[in-house]
Amino acid sequence: SRAGALGRCPREREMLVLPEHHLPLSSQIYPIHLPRETRTRRALLICNTEFEHLSQRNGAEVDVKEMTKLLEGLGYRVDLHENLTSQEMATVMKNFAGHKDHLTSDSTFLVFMSHGCRTGLCGTQSRNETTDILSLNTIYENFNNDHCKALMGKPKVVIIQSCRGDNKGSVLMGDFTIPEMPALSSDSMITAGLENDKIREVHLESDFATLYSSTPDTFSWRSPVTGSVFIQRLVEQFRNHAFNSDLQEMFRKVQRSFENFPRQMPTQERTTMLRKFYLFPG
Repeated sequence: SRAGALGRCPREREMLVLPEHHLPLSSQIYPIHLPRETRTRRALLICNTEFEHLSQRNGAEVDVKEMTKLLEGLGYRVDLHENLTSQEMATVMKNFAGHKDHLTSDSTFLVFMSHGCRTGLCGTQSRNETTDILSLNTIYENFNNDHCKALMGKPKVVIIQSCRGDNKGSVLMGDFTIPEMPALSSDSMITAGLENDKIREVHLESDFATLYSSTPDTFSWRSPVTGSVFIQRLVEQFRNHAFNSDLQEMFRKVQRSFENFPRQMPTQERTTMLRKFYLFPG
């Protein structure tokens, strides 16, 4: 080799890992095997508008109309359920997770709209943060790889429109200094003594992407005339970019649309997608 140049032995070259942009597309993008005419995409939309003890969510009917129109335009048949208790919501999810259409689908959308608190979503009989509350864990438990095998390896998109507390999402700031961040150490995990067999082990929870309407403990804002700010902007971004952007890039576009609306910031949480999801792949 040239003087001063570092060489690698053949064995070392074999062990090099290709960067992501050199990996085959099939390993970077969720596959959509069936044509639009034969695949059976389904979406679940649960919206609570009327409550026994809490205020009515005026404008939510606009959110339902616009979200339904968007999902149908993306090729999903929408299962709509309205004004449910927490137990009824859990039952609807369980039934939806068991639907045979998921076998010939490539993905699903799970959309929830209600009053809410830090721990979950309010059912129609909720009085406070402890009565008739659907735990967010229930969503992921119903659609994980143990309870919904038909959607294993397929994108499960969770959209949640609700308040998460009583705090404002903004703060007045003056000049400030960003403190120095500590260096992060990388952890390594060594797995030994494993053998291949016909039964394979998979992650209990995978392939989820969640966009929440606000950060923890804060309000989500809704107009009684035009509906929720979050749903308005999400629908707008999906309509403008679903043809050329992957899902998480559209999530970021929704978040950026709130850059000059400091009272609210949508949040990506509990996301376990390892590939890009294009609703209309080329």
